[in-house]
Amino acid sequence: MNLKKYIAQIRYLASVLVFLLFCLPATAGEKEDVQATINGQCQAFLEDDVNQAFTYASPSIRSMFGTPQNFGEMVRRGYPMVWRPAGVTFLEQKETPQGRTQDVQIFDGAGTAHFLRYFVTQTPNGWKISGVQLLDIADISV
Repeated sequence: MNLKKYIAQIRYLASVLVFLLFCLPATAGEKEDVQATINGQCQAFLEDDVNQAFTYASPSIRSMFGTPQNFGEMVRRGYPMVWRPAGVTFLEQKETPQGRTQDVQIFDGAGTAHFLRYFVTQTPNGWKISGVQLLDIADISV
């Protein structure tokens, strides 16, 4: 093999490796940022701070409910395990045709496990929650 070609191949592989190393931390950071958004909203609900919880909602959700109070009332009635979570465990996070999702296991005050899929969207102000779907245990992959 020609020495120039060999050196060119080594340089190419080195540049690919450097590129991949720079990409990995961003992905890990995004995963943590999504989880911090969900944790932040859960904490706000625990503190009865619907104004703060509303800040974690996407623009479309904010528009749909109009006020933090309307949003809080919907969560309290429709997602009591999110309103008063006793424990949160993050499961799989992935990109889907509908955007990024984060599966979560939430325990309510009685100790019952609930599985939810959070849909999140990136905005200029960080990750925001654009929807939540209750899941059957069969829908979960760990």
